[in-house]
Amino acid sequence: MILDAREVTSEVVAQAVAALRARGVVALPTDTVYGLAALPRSAEHTGQLFALKGRADDVPVAVLCASADQALGLADPDRVNDDVRRMAARLWPGPLTLVLARRPGLGYALGEPAATVGVRCPDHPLVRALAAEVGPLATTSANLHGEPTPPTAEGVAAVFGGGVALVLDGGPRGGTPSTVVDCTGPEWRVLRAGEIGEADLAAAAVAGATPDPPG
Repeated sequence: MILDAREVTSEVVAQAVAALRARGVVALPTDTVYGLAALPRSAEHTGQLFALKGRADDVPVAVLCASADQALGLADPDRVNDDVRRMAARLWPGPLTLVLARRPGLGYALGEPAATVGVRCPDHPLVRALAAEVGPLATTSANLHGEPTPPTAEGVAAVFGGGVALVLDGGPRGGTPSTVVDCTGPEWRVLRAGEIGEADLAAAAVAGATPDPPG
C-alpha cells in the first residue's frame, strides 16, 4: 500500500505507527533517500530489513531519531565527548550519521558489531514525528544490496512488493546518502563521504566555531 505522505498529518503518522507496532517494515522518505524502517528492539523486527535487502547482518543498520537528545541517549554516556556533542548540536537535523559506542544494556538488534550504534537525526519532519511517537527507528536505504535506491515511492514498492507493510510517498528523493563518521576512538574519522564534508565536520567540532550549512 502506498500512502501519500507529502503532508505530515496525524492520519499518516497513525497509519505508519500502527504498521511498525504490528512488526511490519515501513518504507519512508528521509532527507536523503528512501529508507526501510522497523522497530529496533528485536531481531524478529530488524531481521526483515536484512532479508529484504538481501544483506548479511555483518553490516549494521543505523537508527533514525527525533532529536539529538534521543540519538545521543543510545550511546555510552562515558564515551560521548565534546566533539560529538558539538557536531550533533550544529549539524542535526541533517545528513550526518555518527557511529558511537553503544549504551550498555541497550539491547537493539542492529547487526554486527553489537558494541556500536549509528545514529542520525534527519532533516525530515515525518521521520522525526514517527521516532517521537514510537522511539528510534532501525533504518536502512530502500534498495537491494549493491543496487541503487529507487528515487520514488512507486519504485520502492516495485522492488519490495508485499515485503513492506506500507510505503509512505514523500515525493522524489534523489539526495546523497548521509556522511558517516566513526566517533568511537579518540579522533573521529569519516567512514563514508556524503553531503557534509570534512571541513564542515571539523568546523562543527571546534568550540566557538560556526560551520557553514551543508550543501
